[in-house]
Amino acid sequence: GLVLMLGFESLVPVWSWSPYYKVQAVSFPNEPDTTVIDVNGIPFQTALSVARHRELGTAYLVPYERVNPDTLDNVLIVGAGSGSDVAIALSEGAKHVDAVEIDPRIQQIGAQRHPDHPYSDPRVDVHINDARAYLEQTDATYDLILFALPDSLTLVSGQSSLRLESYLFTEQAMEEAKAHLKPGGSFAMYNYYREGWLIDRLAGTLNAVYGHAPCVDSVGDIGKLAVMTISPEAGAISCPSTWTPTDAQAAATPATDNYPFLYLRDRTIPPLYLIALSLILAVSVLAVRGVSGPLAPMRRYLDLFFMGAAFLLLETKSVVQFALLFGTTWFVNALVFAGVLASVLAAIEVARRWRPANAAWLYLVLLAALVVAYLIPPDALLSLDLAPRFGAAVLIWFTPIFIANLVFAERFRNVEASNVAFGANLLGAMVGGVLEYVSLITGYQALLILVALLYGGAFLAGRAYLGRRAELVGAGGGEAAEPA
Repeated sequence: GLVLMLGFESLVPVWSWSPYYKVQAVSFPNEPDTTVIDVNGIPFQTALSVARHRELGTAYLVPYERVNPDTLDNVLIVGAGSGSDVAIALSEGAKHVDAVEIDPRIQQIGAQRHPDHPYSDPRVDVHINDARAYLEQTDATYDLILFALPDSLTLVSGQSSLRLESYLFTEQAMEEAKAHLKPGGSFAMYNYYREGWLIDRLAGTLNAVYGHAPCVDSVGDIGKLAVMTISPEAGAISCPSTWTPTDAQAAATPATDNYPFLYLRDRTIPPLYLIALSLILAVSVLAVRGVSGPLAPMRRYLDLFFMGAAFLLLETKSVVQFALLFGTTWFVNALVFAGVLASVLAAIEVARRWRPANAAWLYLVLLAALVVAYLIPPDALLSLDLAPRFGAAVLIWFTPIFIANLVFAERFRNVEASNVAFGANLLGAMVGGVLEYVSLITGYQALLILVALLYGGAFLAGRAYLGRRAELVGAGGGEAAEPA
């Protein structure tokens, strides 16, 4: 029934589909040159002509009031969308525009229906790419870099509070954008900010990166829509209103690649999350109890419980790091999950054909792989070309998953009650999924420390089995009996 419903919706002519959204583009009879784009039933963008923007005095125009229009030889627009920012840049005298947009369908609608047809201009090059990935890969430099409303309505599945644009507003991303400015070049960004402290956080990030405060213009409701403009050379822009912080804590705590939670004011797990996660754990315990039987016998498989928790954290970390390296797209998520499943299958096939003399050594190899993954920061791979970056990422983050599954396969092969053992492992996995939200306090890299501790707990809880198995293998015996 679900397939039929989705199939029917896919054939409705007013709807189209992007990698992120169900998209509808609508023009009204009284304004035929205006196209409103809704995504998932929510108003998202409006393709207006430059003349209409000037008539309304929108924020799109403010950055050009701050910079010297005679120097706009090369402009980068991040979040080009349906093309309004591109059209305005061209109207302000830009000789070349690189338009970066992550959603191909939104850009396609702009190419077809924007009244000024900016994407047809020979001065414009379109890049369908994650903006952070584009910044890391290009050698181009710009007179103006504009982050033009690059917000999304999409949370990335499997990641705590991450949005499509989360890695675009980190301190490292701002430093990367600064590195692509020409001498005398400027950076600007604007957006709607429901909370005033968000302006302080972003302005504070720019202040830390550039060494001086940005220019901040409020358009419309104060504290709602703000334009921030800055240049490495403080005198390169015309600034009537320099930023002064109103929330010192937010200004002093920028988002980072390790902690990309721009919209979380404090390093805490919100109470609503704690309630929801507690309910999930309670339902999980009841469900596993109903299928696997009493929980008391699961104490024999405490090591499998720890393995389940650690594995889910490893999977989460892989999704997060691949999102930074290759963009926060559903295709990237699919690659990660396929890679995890392939690693599991590979470990099972290896375990069928090879048994180590001492399974305890696998824990030591796993620890070494986790240490390597911890010591190599993800953004260190961003400068690599696509193929070597993918190969390095797979090697660094899938090696621990592969070894962890060798450990699991070795342990699981001799359990007496597979349903009870798997129930313990599944409960551990649910706990691991909950522990993912610890990253809201510690950041993502610290999850690897937690993974190492959980596998350490698995080693200690299973040492009786490991000792018994080593004795039998050393004596030339067969399968290791499960300890009582």
